[in-house]
Amino acid sequence: MRIASVNAWGGALSDELVAWLPRSEAHVVCLQEVTRTPGLTGWTRFEDGERTLPQRADLLDDVRVALPRHQAIFLASDSGPVHDGTGGRHRQDFGLATLVAEHLPVVGVDSAFVHGQFVDHVEWTVADRPRIALAVRTVDRAAGRSVWVVQVHGLRDPAGKADTPARRGQADRLAELVRRIRSPQDLVVVCGDFNLLPDSATFDVLAEIGLTDLVGAADTRTSRYPKPVRHASYLLISDVAAVKRFEILTEPEVSDHRALILDI
Repeated sequence: MRIASVNAWGGALSDELVAWLPRSEAHVVCLQEVTRTPGLTGWTRFEDGERTLPQRADLLDDVRVALPRHQAIFLASDSGPVHDGTGGRHRQDFGLATLVAEHLPVVGVDSAFVHGQFVDHVEWTVADRPRIALAVRTVDRAAGRSVWVVQVHGLRDPAGKADTPARRGQADRLAELVRRIRSPQDLVVVCGDFNLLPDSATFDVLAEIGLTDLVGAADTRTSRYPKPVRHASYLLISDVAAVKRFEILTEPEVSDHRALILDI
């Protein structure tokens, strides 16, 4: 089974992303920063007072077209206004999407807000936006065991990626979700854009429930990201012996984050 995780950057590089996804041959695809604007296609403009970014109106639909034989599960963490090319204002949902190949049964779905609760923003805020974790359970028939794949998009803080009380609370809630859903025989994979430094206490919290980080201090950013701190995305697993291959892709560049690929 192959699992891929990448922050999709709202589809800013959607042509590259949708071309790569089928070629990745991933059976489970975890995408962060996924957009959904009902009734609208094409491009939108996102603004939060600090940044202005191009985003696909409905990246979820773009990805479903690219992976028509995958089952798509989308959860919104929050929503807010975006503008189309004529200046028209629309309401866009923002969140996580997990896509599971059709030959794999989805036998469980769970989620939890790891920071805040859903907000329908009048205007997007720069910081303290809600964050959610999405857990999907499938069965690895070849190995004869079930697998929980949990993805999260960690809290963004304009001050940086250092630990804060809010991030510690986020780690505790993520660990609580994993403890609640797992059975002793389950393999658990936790992945996503954590928005943290490698020495974060979050990894101590997750180690206490038996999860080992495979990324460490590796660079998980692409050339599209100009800032000097190159840490953001991580992948952890409950049984390192189950890892056949783990790779942080440098090419192709499908976002400002590098994709993480795990074969189990």
